[in-house]
Amino acid sequence: MNTQQALDYAQACYIPELVFGGGYEVMEAERLKGEEAMKLLIAAWHSEERPQFSFELVRDLGDRNRALCDAMGEKRVRAAAGGLLTRALPDEDSYRAIGALQNRQAAAVEREVRGDRKAIGVAWVREPVGGIVLGIDIETTGRTPERAHIVNVGWEFMELAAGAEPYGGESCFCGLPDLYRDEGVPLSFIHHITWDDIEGNMAFRENKVLQARLLELMRTYPYLAHNAAFEDSWFTIQLDGYAEARRAGEIVVVDTREICRRLDGDVPALPRESKPASLENWARRRGTLRDSEDERHLGLEDADLMLRTVQAEFARKNMFASRS
Repeated sequence: MNTQQALDYAQACYIPELVFGGGYEVMEAERLKGEEAMKLLIAAWHSEERPQFSFELVRDLGDRNRALCDAMGEKRVRAAAGGLLTRALPDEDSYRAIGALQNRQAAAVEREVRGDRKAIGVAWVREPVGGIVLGIDIETTGRTPERAHIVNVGWEFMELAAGAEPYGGESCFCGLPDLYRDEGVPLSFIHHITWDDIEGNMAFRENKVLQARLLELMRTYPYLAHNAAFEDSWFTIQLDGYAEARRAGEIVVVDTREICRRLDGDVPALPRESKPASLENWARRRGTLRDSEDERHLGLEDADLMLRTVQAEFARKNMFASRS
């Protein structure tokens, strides 16, 4: 499949009854074709100066693919290889994040780094950080945004200053198709979200009010997320207008896991299997999570823990601007 074929596939008439009625092999073939088309269209949309199609076409394919995966069975699809989850953000996002929190141009940060990724840590401590930031965390029913659903999103604000308290926290649970009423919410053993938590709630993709609010908040404040490539991947496929705003440079994404890896000197000395840069372990080292406590894996609670842990790390490095 090439880009034009992917575009033709996405724009062709789609009759779900014919696909669902064809059995597992037909549905699996359709899933593979749809996901290949999405990858090609995303690559083309980002590489072309003037894309020949709207990104809404990609989100529509994601909705179609998600319904198909629901019908095939969540456990079966979860084990499938591939997917549209990005493992890490590009260095350009680090430059923009540093610039936004230090009130300077991303280009100036990039010139300082000069292509040396190790110098990104130096850039983080070169100037004081400040301003209001938005912490976000999501809980999902799977790893990949084109196959699974967002069931919880939480957010909170904080001023980057010593002694500041997070504020304005909100949490929203999102519904699932009725077939999960009996099957149960996937990955509940991690996030402990049950059908009772989400029953009667709108699905994330259907909740246009929630989506519009999140997009406006992200356009207004730099948003922090731990392993932000995860949130970025999900919002790209499932949040209306997000990909377009990212392309236009209207959204600044700050990966707090990358901050941990660059600033916490304990990380290189700890075994990789201990996951030293995970939010839970980082928070324990910074005293924002007691040894007897576990990360909650709920949006608002994890956003709050993340903001407090970032604050503790920045304080250790004397990174806050002094108040007059």
